[in-house]
Amino acid sequence: MQAIFETLFDVIYLTTVFVLGVLIIRGAKGRSQYALFGWMAVVLAVGDSFHLIPRAIALNTVGLENYTVPLGVGKFITSITMTVFYILLYYVWRSRYAVTGRKNLTATMYLLAAARILLSVFPQNGWTSASPSLVWGILRNIPFSLMGILVIILFYRSAKTSEDASFRFMWLTIVLSFAFYIPVVLWADLHPLIGMLMIPKTCAYVWTVFIGYGDMRKSDKMTRKKSA
Repeated sequence: MQAIFETLFDVIYLTTVFVLGVLIIRGAKGRSQYALFGWMAVVLAVGDSFHLIPRAIALNTVGLENYTVPLGVGKFITSITMTVFYILLYYVWRSRYAVTGRKNLTATMYLLAAARILLSVFPQNGWTSASPSLVWGILRNIPFSLMGILVIILFYRSAKTSEDASFRFMWLTIVLSFAFYIPVVLWADLHPLIGMLMIPKTCAYVWTVFIGYGDMRKSDKMTRKKSA
């Protein structure tokens, strides 16, 4: 039952996010914030597929314990692509709110991203081990969490200041994603059921993508009305 439900959920998730990403890219028509948002969604779907597809295969065939290496490699790739995801989301913020300058803020985001990636490549992480390092799992997620906190603050302040109704909950989707993700990092190895929190975490990211897609459609509708 778990295999069927989880596989179905992952197929729907990956397909939805990838298709929405492609639609946003195609509909961007020179608008940088939507082009960035579309590529962000595609990166999210492609990156997660490296982990979720091997997981689905394992669940429906020989079991997770026999797919340790592919799952570990997939998690490693996902850790890199999620870092890229937040860099792109940062640039969505800059584009949407016409932010210029702020070189120190940009440098901070890149430094945190570099730290996350650097910590992820250390062999001590034990990506392909049956018992990966909890300590290194925490270490590599510190700069990642700081990236998330910065993006949360930026979207919250900007949406509130500019009364941006479309993006008013963008900060909340990121808060929820981390709220569900952090317990998995800390305790999933000891209590496997905690791993189920990845489902609402995933839903939070789907919500993020739908916000961008919905805003693009709203913008297109307003443009058509003006030109009619």
